[in-house]
Amino acid sequence: MRRVILESPYAGDVDRHVAYARRCVRDCLQRDEAPIASHLLFTQPNVLRDEDPQERALGIAAGLAWVPVADVMVVYYDYGISDGMKGAMDEAQKHGMVIEVRMIGANV
Repeated sequence: MRRVILESPYAGDVDRHVAYARRCVRDCLQRDEAPIASHLLFTQPNVLRDEDPQERALGIAAGLAWVPVADVMVVYYDYGISDGMKGAMDEAQKHGMVIEVRMIGANV
């Protein structure tokens, strides 16, 4: 299995974006990939609060810690590319990581 860092929008319409991100995780798994979707994992209740700047920064740093060991970053952009996603993509490019962009349909 390829180890992939999954990027998709989170902020804004959080309920819609969480449902979408879950579909993206499923899409990765169906492609025989092992995804890490840190924005889903770290924003679970009692983990980190995305609205707290320090906790958000901690979550971003923890997600980006996977860059050296992942095979690829996959970016799902049916709902656009957020500033957070752009930052992750910039970090991946600094490390020479391949970035794949995907759409699965935004009908959630």
